[in-house]
Amino acid sequence: MATPEKSNNQKSARKAPLSRDLVLSTALALVDEEGLDALTMRRLGQELHRDPMSLYRYAANRAALLDGVTEVVLDELTIFPDDPDWQAQLRRIAHDFRLMALRHPKVMPLLVTRPLSTPLGLRPLGTLRPLERILALLIDAGFAPADALHVYRVYYGFFYGHILNELQEYVVDPDESEAILRLGLHRLPAKEFPHLRTLAPALADYDGAVELDRGLTILLTGLATQLAA
Repeated sequence: MATPEKSNNQKSARKAPLSRDLVLSTALALVDEEGLDALTMRRLGQELHRDPMSLYRYAANRAALLDGVTEVVLDELTIFPDDPDWQAQLRRIAHDFRLMALRHPKVMPLLVTRPLSTPLGLRPLGTLRPLERILALLIDAGFAPADALHVYRVYYGFFYGHILNELQEYVVDPDESEAILRLGLHRLPAKEFPHLRTLAPALADYDGAVELDRGLTILLTGLATQLAA
């Protein structure tokens, strides 16, 4: 039997007028909770207490829903393209992106793979704004436009890879005190993987924010040297 609180929430959901923002925010919440496979028009209609057919006014199909979810998530990033301290800005954006990814880990595969199926000019404008703003930041800092594009690719490639690596950290037994056992590294043949077994404590003590910042320092130092030259 439904609780009074749940019944009130359902009534509120039924009374709330449909809008694109409501549809996409509900879609994002569904993905956060259950993953990308759970996002269908039928299931989203159930969450909104609406006939699924009424949702097509706000998203033409599931692909449009996925694009919309991508836009909503990327809209959480704040980029100031006129900031004169381009290195500090890129460092902050990367850390903000990492926190966004940790809030929405089930959306990250979508952010990485969705652009592969959509030509650049056909992607939703909301997914292109971070690119435009970062290019403006780099060009204003003194990079030639073509160089700014290369920097953007290296920059995004670095922290996308870092974030995916952090999200994929796999702990076999979180209650095990020995790092080599907790990560399951004891199962690896010692003669074939001596370095991985030796690095077990470092692997177990992984700090995503610190690792990201170290990598950014290396990357930004190299970029600053290139710009100065």
